[in-house]
Amino acid sequence: MTTQAGEAFVANLKTTAAILGGMLLAFPALASPVCATDDLGKEICLEQPAERIAALSPGATELAWAAGAGDQVVAVVAYSDYPPAAKEVTSVGSHTRMDMERLLELQPDLVIGWVTGNPTEQLATLREMGVPVFSIEPRSFEAVSDTIERLSILAGTEAAGFAEAERFRNGITDLRARFSDADPVPVFYQVWDEPLMTVNRDHLIGEMIELCGGDNVFGHLERLVPRISAEAVIAANPEAILAGGMGEENRHWLTRWQSFPSLTATERDNLFFIPPSLVQRPTPRMLEGTRLFCEKLEVARDRRP
Repeated sequence: MTTQAGEAFVANLKTTAAILGGMLLAFPALASPVCATDDLGKEICLEQPAERIAALSPGATELAWAAGAGDQVVAVVAYSDYPPAAKEVTSVGSHTRMDMERLLELQPDLVIGWVTGNPTEQLATLREMGVPVFSIEPRSFEAVSDTIERLSILAGTEAAGFAEAERFRNGITDLRARFSDADPVPVFYQVWDEPLMTVNRDHLIGEMIELCGGDNVFGHLERLVPRISAEAVIAANPEAILAGGMGEENRHWLTRWQSFPSLTATERDNLFFIPPSLVQRPTPRMLEGTRLFCEKLEVARDRRP
């Protein structure tokens, strides 16, 4: 090959490489499948990260945002009010009964279901129609972080999701260390008013109470969310009563206990309101809720005679 011919060959090769490179840039690379195991032990695999997510509980909505996938959420359910942007997303009913037609119209490529909160028959219908359903039920602080990470994998938002999960882990670890030697405070947490309900030690809120040095007076009960009577509360005589309410500012659930002046919690004015969304949704905001719990129990300790 002559020198001139060789130079022409090299020039043609460079031109061809440039053209092929341009073609590769023009067409995005095929995404690799993404997989994660849900809380039913089922591995959910998507051909590519989810772009249209339906979150079927207020907690699932918050977790999707925490995973960095808020922009991909196209459907939520009633009371999905955090973050504020979630209120602008189309609602498809309540967590106990979804409008299936409306949900399917939105063409989700991933549904985040709630194991014990969503109707099993509706989730089964979605699966039968080929819609991937990732069922969640975080029951510990670590499970909250782990759920965020798994959702971020399915959404292709690992950088944001893993960072948020670690922030939550570190915050809980710091609180645990701070209150590890705190004097126990007998606590009654009221999760509902009519019927009167609380949580046992296996509930995520039970873990929150324990972390803060609280002694859950109904922690021994078998049911996760047991029904109790006012008489049982009086007999347990908690040193502090913490309650949420029907709304973030509604404190009336605590009013009933003011009529029992012989209760230690009432006598010492240890009736504390905790905004329910900070403790009753398994999301990173539980870190803020746990801090409030711990602060209230510190107040109770300071009020001891």
